[in-house]
Amino acid sequence: MRSLALGLVLGITAMMATLAGIGVARAADSAVILQYHRFGEPDLPSTSVTIEQFEGHIRHLQESGYSVLPVPHIIAALKAGQPLPERAIGITIDDAARSTFTVAWPRLQAAGFPFTVFVSTDAVDQRHRRTMSWEDIRELAAAGVTIGNHSAAHDHMWEMDEAARQADLNRAERRFREELGFAPGLFAYPYGEFDLALRYMVTERGFDAAFGQQSGVAHQSWDSSALPRFALNENYGDLDRFRLIAATLPLIAIDITPQNPVLTNNPPHIGFTLDPSLSEYADKLACFASGQGQSSVDVLGAQRVEVRLTQPFPAGRNRVNCTMPGPDDRWRWLGLQFIAPQ
Repeated sequence: MRSLALGLVLGITAMMATLAGIGVARAADSAVILQYHRFGEPDLPSTSVTIEQFEGHIRHLQESGYSVLPVPHIIAALKAGQPLPERAIGITIDDAARSTFTVAWPRLQAAGFPFTVFVSTDAVDQRHRRTMSWEDIRELAAAGVTIGNHSAAHDHMWEMDEAARQADLNRAERRFREELGFAPGLFAYPYGEFDLALRYMVTERGFDAAFGQQSGVAHQSWDSSALPRFALNENYGDLDRFRLIAATLPLIAIDITPQNPVLTNNPPHIGFTLDPSLSEYADKLACFASGQGQSSVDVLGAQRVEVRLTQPFPAGRNRVNCTMPGPDDRWRWLGLQFIAPQ
């Protein structure tokens, strides 16, 4: 994954000018949602950003014309087809780590930035040393922080049968109601993993939106049961990458195949149809696959794109990220996550 992201960032950065602050914000139909886990926990670099990195992210958002909005506000606007500020940002934090309370919250509060914390209830109940307590979570909620559901066990839910999934979600909802007095309206899939049946289950349970961990930009046309986020950690938290992703625009596509992220064929036959407004730029599209670097791309007609992989994905989570130059030295981005079973 590191080589994939580095290749993307280096390739894009070489072609783009330095991003400048904007003046009067224009209306937009999308927002970049950021995903964090931990802050200043150097022994867990794959899920933590350094405090210096995090403070740099906040400064950049403050100084570069971004509008950091509550995630429920963003979701409501996207679902209603209402405009958002041109550089709208949502901040999410998964797992309810204690450093969210002690490190991130004071800094976000000082900046006036709203955020959402996705909580896995079993870890809180088991009083993990590095996890917030229910008292901490109640304090955040009372201060206006959005609390989201991150399942009970934080397990690989795509591997569970239906009864186990329902039991997990029921347990999480019960604990939220007992401790907070409400059931959260937002859901984040553990590890960003889901299959079609789990997406349907989350929708049927009445969640306003659910988030994966595939990179990309939340757009009015996307299904709200599988919205993308840009994940940040020490390896992917440097300021150059942050500037790049914060300014990203959606690469709008439909008819994405395969529909189910849990693969039955490996390598998968990956394809999508570009929005008509992007068809004239199809020749500038570039796609990168986990562990394989830049992949061959065939454009059939004006809009249908087929991504040709050179080899099967290894077992586990894998990604394909596609980018295209956009206006104002910004980039369009479409991220797809696939799970290759053992």
